[in-house]
Amino acid sequence: MAVRAGREFLAIPGPTTMPDEVLRAMHRPALDIYSDQMIEMTDSLLRDLSRLFATKGHSYIYIANGHGAWEAVLSNVLSRGDKILVLESGRFAIGWGHAATAMGVEVEVLKGDWRRAIRPAEVEARLRLDKDHTIKAILAVQVDTASGAINDIEAIGKAIKASGHPALFMVDAVASLGCMPLEMDAWGIDVAMSGSQKGLMAPPGLGFVAANARAREVHKTAGLRTPYWDWSEREGAEHYRKYSGTAPVHLLFALRQAIDMLFDEKLENVFLRHRLLAEAVRRAVAVWAEGQVLGFNIAEPAERSNTVTTVVMSNGHDPVALHRYCKEKCGVVLGVGIGELQGQAFRIAHMGHVNAPMILGTLGVIEVALNALNIPHGKGGIEAAIDWLGESVGA
Repeated sequence: MAVRAGREFLAIPGPTTMPDEVLRAMHRPALDIYSDQMIEMTDSLLRDLSRLFATKGHSYIYIANGHGAWEAVLSNVLSRGDKILVLESGRFAIGWGHAATAMGVEVEVLKGDWRRAIRPAEVEARLRLDKDHTIKAILAVQVDTASGAINDIEAIGKAIKASGHPALFMVDAVASLGCMPLEMDAWGIDVAMSGSQKGLMAPPGLGFVAANARAREVHKTAGLRTPYWDWSEREGAEHYRKYSGTAPVHLLFALRQAIDMLFDEKLENVFLRHRLLAEAVRRAVAVWAEGQVLGFNIAEPAERSNTVTTVVMSNGHDPVALHRYCKEKCGVVLGVGIGELQGQAFRIAHMGHVNAPMILGTLGVIEVALNALNIPHGKGGIEAAIDWLGESVGA
C-alpha cells in the first residue's frame, strides 16, 4: 500500500516544478505575433535575460532546450577545424564537447574528476602551454547536475586572463541561472547559455544565449553559422527574426511570469533561499552518511552546488530501489545517477520553484524510504535540516 495521494511531487534536477502562477500565465489566447504587445514582451524578455546574465551584451531566445543552446553558441563563434578546450567536472561540459566534435570542431578535454570541481590553476597552466593560441574557446559549466559540482567561474575567468590567452570563455548556466550569482561581464565570460526549465521555473523548450562584444566580433568570421542559430539573422529589423519564425507565444507568457516572480522576490533573496535550502539538504545527507552507505559525491564541501546534491550509495545497496520506493509509495521523484554514476547514486534537486516545505517533505520521504528498505543511515537527518533552517531564518 502506498502512502501517497494526489499527483506526484517532482523533485528531479530538471525539469523542475513550476509555480501555479506560471502555469496560469500560459492559459490565455495567443497574441497577434505582429502586434506591439508581442514586440514589447520580446523586448522586455531580452532585456531581463541580459540582466539575469549580468551583461551589457546581447541576449537571444531560441525555441530549443539546453542542447540546442549549446549548438547555438558553438555555431556562432567557431569554424570547422577550430580547436576548443573543454573543462571536465562531470557529464555536461563533456556533452557540450561531443556536440562540438559532431560539428567538425577539434576538442581537447582538460581531464577532471567527477568528485571535484575544475581547478583554475590547471586551466591557466594548460593555456600557457598554448603558445600559438590554437585554442579558440574554453567551455565550462557552472553547475554540473550529474556530479553535483559547482565550479568557481569567477576564478576560472581570472585564470584565463592571467594566462594572457585570447580564447573565448563560454559557460553553461543551465543549472545555475536564476539560482545563484552569475556575473558574466565582471567574471570575463564571453558567451553564456541557459534554459527555461530549471532556475527560471518555466516549461522546457526555450534556450537562451548571451554574448558580449568580443564574441560578436568573432562571430563575424565564424564558419559554422547556419540560418536558424545565427545571431546576425536574429538581429534583423523584423520582429519574427528574433525567433527565426513564429514566436513560441505561450512559453514566452510563462517565462515573463517566472522572471517577474524572481525580480519581485529580488535576486539576492532568491540566491539566499537556494543557499539555505541546499545547506539543509547537505545537513541531512551528512547525518545519513554516518551509516557508512550514503555519502556526498563531491568530496569538498565548498564545491557542492546550491542547486542539486548528488548522493552516492555503497556496500551493495541499490539507489534504484530507493528511487522506486520514493516515487511509487510516496510520490516523490528523485534524480537517478547518470553517466559514470549510473546505478551508484541518486540526486536531490533544490533549484527553481522550491521552498522549505518542499525540501523538508522530500528529505522526509527519503528517510522513510531508508527505513523501509533497511538501508543503514545515521538517525536524525531531518532534525539536522530543521535545526539549520531554524538557526538561519530569524523570526
